[in-house]
Amino acid sequence: MKHSPIVTFLKGLIVGGTMLVPGVSGGSMAIVLGIYDKLIHAVSALTRLDKASFFFLCAFSAGGGLGIIAFAKPLLHFMETYPIPTSYFFLGAVAGSVPITFRQGNISRLSAKAVLYILLGVVIVALFAAAPIDGLHAQTEVGLFFLILWIVTGFVASIALILPGISVSYLLYLLGVYDQILLAISSLSFSLLIPLGGGVIAGIVATTKLLEKAMSRYPQATYLIILGFVLGSMWELFPGVPTDLLSLVSAVVPLAAGFAVIYTLSKQELS
Repeated sequence: MKHSPIVTFLKGLIVGGTMLVPGVSGGSMAIVLGIYDKLIHAVSALTRLDKASFFFLCAFSAGGGLGIIAFAKPLLHFMETYPIPTSYFFLGAVAGSVPITFRQGNISRLSAKAVLYILLGVVIVALFAAAPIDGLHAQTEVGLFFLILWIVTGFVASIALILPGISVSYLLYLLGVYDQILLAISSLSFSLLIPLGGGVIAGIVATTKLLEKAMSRYPQATYLIILGFVLGSMWELFPGVPTDLLSLVSAVVPLAAGFAVIYTLSKQELS
């Protein structure tokens, strides 16, 4: 389906707004909205100076930036104030995205092999979340090691920006640099932000190139593993099984609403 600039902007708005919600990655939401593969191809095509891809990314980035500014804090407020309904809404949204993920990977049935690919994706996310990563970033003196360290940090962080199922904020927390980066942004510490940004750009280009090739050559395996990434990442959002009628209603209603919204959008993508 061809995306108009307005639709691309609105989807970027949603991705940006949900990116800072714990347990929800930008890649996961892009999959849910059916725009993920288009993003991968557009970023990869930038190196070929493709004008259509450039304008597509401009519209998406503008929406994403506005979404982060306008909706991230209200969504985090909903997560803190109404954790059960909000979490179940996102869980329903993921369920609603499954049909388009299968369609994009040309998957007609759920075979044993397909289940293994999905489980592989789930296991990768689980292992990543359990990894005992400690920051080496206590050093503040600008030098060659400092520059290399933050370039590598940016490269690793870019993986979370591209791969579904990995939250950027969660990854930065695991690396022990979340507070440092927030402080660097607020104080405009370019000595840190420039090498970090360079690493992010290099990582995005490298990762998207690999993903584009994988989607082209092995679409079924790639999309099934990505689906596993998404499903594995949602465990952090799962608020538990409802124990009474009120909590059951507050879980089922937003779950159904999330499914209905995303499934409706998915049907438009599939048409």
